[in-house]
Amino acid sequence: MWSRRPRRRRSPSGSDRTRSATALPPICWKTESTSGSFRSCSATASWRTPPSTPRWRRGRCAPWSARSTGWRCSRSKRPSPTAKRLRASLEVADIFRVAGPAYRAAHAGHLSLHQLKVMSAIEHCRTAALGGHVEACEECGHWRIAYNSCRNRHCPKCQGAAARTWLAEREADLLPVGYFHVVFTLPDEVAGIAFHNKAMLYDLLFRAASETMLTIAVDPKHLGARIGITAVLHTWGSALTHHPHVHMIVPGGGIAPDGRWVSSRPAFLLPVRVLGALFRRLFLTRLIALHDSGQLAFFGAIAHLAERRTFLRHLSPVRKKRWVVYAKPPFGGPEAVLAYLARYTHRVAISDRRLIDFDENGVTFRYKDYRREGADRQRVMTVPASEFIRRFMLHILPRGFHRIRHYGLLAASCRKASLERIRALLAVAPPAEADVPDEPADASRPCPCCGGRMVVIELFERGHQPRAPPVAALPNRESSP
Repeated sequence: MWSRRPRRRRSPSGSDRTRSATALPPICWKTESTSGSFRSCSATASWRTPPSTPRWRRGRCAPWSARSTGWRCSRSKRPSPTAKRLRASLEVADIFRVAGPAYRAAHAGHLSLHQLKVMSAIEHCRTAALGGHVEACEECGHWRIAYNSCRNRHCPKCQGAAARTWLAEREADLLPVGYFHVVFTLPDEVAGIAFHNKAMLYDLLFRAASETMLTIAVDPKHLGARIGITAVLHTWGSALTHHPHVHMIVPGGGIAPDGRWVSSRPAFLLPVRVLGALFRRLFLTRLIALHDSGQLAFFGAIAHLAERRTFLRHLSPVRKKRWVVYAKPPFGGPEAVLAYLARYTHRVAISDRRLIDFDENGVTFRYKDYRREGADRQRVMTVPASEFIRRFMLHILPRGFHRIRHYGLLAASCRKASLERIRALLAVAPPAEADVPDEPADASRPCPCCGGRMVVIELFERGHQPRAPPVAALPNRESSP
């Protein structure tokens, strides 16, 4: 089917391909009637009369490839070989389109409506099923069809634009200080419980981790100041296993109770052992309270944990275990912070770039084995298509769940006032407001053939195809009465 070679050298020790069908928790033990975040993206440009008369060219038009989101005119310049290779690469959507129907049939009654909508969104993203528009060049007459995106937050193809928009909004919030990266991870014994209670325990993970950071930071024994936090939830390991953890980006300093700005040490923010101990206590205390109030659900292999004594016995070794909290070295500057946020904030369980092959043997993809060191950490795994879909579905977040949150000085209720106060304390000028263009950027999208301006000439609805290409020139604005 679809194939792409890995972009790395083979290990000198021989083949490192791993064939795996590891048994993981099932996707869903009960049917839920929930709705998904499935939205259709409207065309980015609107109808308009071009200022000059375009010379539309006749000729049969064929798609660049069977999976392309655009078309080419037979008389226009052909796309470059590089562009063809990019369009021919394997996508998660290809696997869902081929193996998705059989997977849904095999798990009928065990997939929620929200999960089914996510699958449908990924399969139909940038296809005629979601509609689209036709755009043409005013100069050379080249025209192409662009299909709409699904805009689902779990779709690997739809995160680029969302990340750019989010980063543009956050760029003005950056401060001229060092930024630290702190990660809070749940142990396996608790992660299994969180899998069956995603909304409740993912929220508890956010609250316990943020309260831990704010409590230790304001302690005079440590930083002695109130800090700001941007937190991002990830639920996966590199091999698509269930591994919930929170990434935090924290400015290196805060506002003391007396109003002063207190800077952290250049390469040290807070002690991770102290953070881990408080995080463990806060999380377990509230987890037991949720169990006592009957708000937790248990299914399958952990159904016996519904009994309180068994539940406490299950948590007994976790109370003595060191919970993983680690802090990475500070970023090199605001640009490095933005680059990191671009990689992490809108990431999905697996990107299309990590896919290598999809055939009758299954799906082959790259992953990192963190138990190894150096170049040998990069590994390759092959799993059946149904197993790949199951692992991907493990990481579909509950409907309406916020995976990016802000705390402390960066909380939405006080962010603007806090940033103004911090800049005044640091004697830093406020960032200049970005110029807003009069026209949307998409209105002047360049032609891939001649560099001219592409304009939208037709919109078509979901499930429809556009009409035949135009054979006559649109009326010239200057010659119109």
